[in-house]
Amino acid sequence: MMRTTSLRNRTILAALAVVIGLTMTYGIPILVQTALERVLFHLSAHIAEGYPEFSSGLKLFDFFFSVYRALIFSAGAALIVISPAIRQGRDWTFPLALTLFAIPAIAGAFMFLPYVSWVPGFPLPMVISFIGLIGYWALILLRDGEDRTTRWLQFAALTFIGMMITHAFTIGVGAQRTMATRPDWPFYPNFRWWMFRWAGEVNWVSALVLFISIPFLAMKKEAGWWMAVIASITILMINIPTQFVRTRTLDYLNGALLAIGILVFLMPPAFKARLLGTARAPEE
Repeated sequence: MMRTTSLRNRTILAALAVVIGLTMTYGIPILVQTALERVLFHLSAHIAEGYPEFSSGLKLFDFFFSVYRALIFSAGAALIVISPAIRQGRDWTFPLALTLFAIPAIAGAFMFLPYVSWVPGFPLPMVISFIGLIGYWALILLRDGEDRTTRWLQFAALTFIGMMITHAFTIGVGAQRTMATRPDWPFYPNFRWWMFRWAGEVNWVSALVLFISIPFLAMKKEAGWWMAVIASITILMINIPTQFVRTRTLDYLNGALLAIGILVFLMPPAFKARLLGTARAPEE
């Protein structure tokens, strides 16, 4: 609990909220724009080389990078505003701050993916993601009131959830990009094509549910546990058959493995009891 966290740790967390909040409001937007312009430049060159099917990515990346920039800015402003309450040890600040720190961590990981395929040079979005992760992890590990095992379990479960959100969101964007340039648009050539869209949008829904689960899990609410479990199983149910139908990449298999990772840290009864605070942890 925040109120039982030492004043020293609360002061560190409050200072991180201010420093990272200021970075999110006045530093990261510049990084996002720089990263976006690199993505648009190199994607345009990739299209000109003879890959017109990637042309829809120009509008999608322009839109989503800009939306994430606005979300990061707003989250940074919120962190600055609540920083005094963090230092005071208000318990409600933990789930809220955790959710706010998750935004740049998830956004940066999403914005990094074009660098894997066709953007050379240092991946600026990883800096964005790391800035968010500093606050995300510090908030989990510096908060007192939990034994060491529970804190590391929270660390693992919440980190896997963040990774799954990024992956599921990216699957959805990839589906939208491909559907916009499919043969015979607006019709669907065959089952493989409409299943691709179906899988992408199911992943989007699951990503949203997983994001909502973060503050609920932080508050040790059983609803958060159920949301994370349901979303993870939903991803498994759609990604496994889609991987067999669309076998060009291992994206759906990777998503299924991440979902399994979440379930590994949520499903065992002993882990669930620790995450929800329904069992007393042994003294260390």
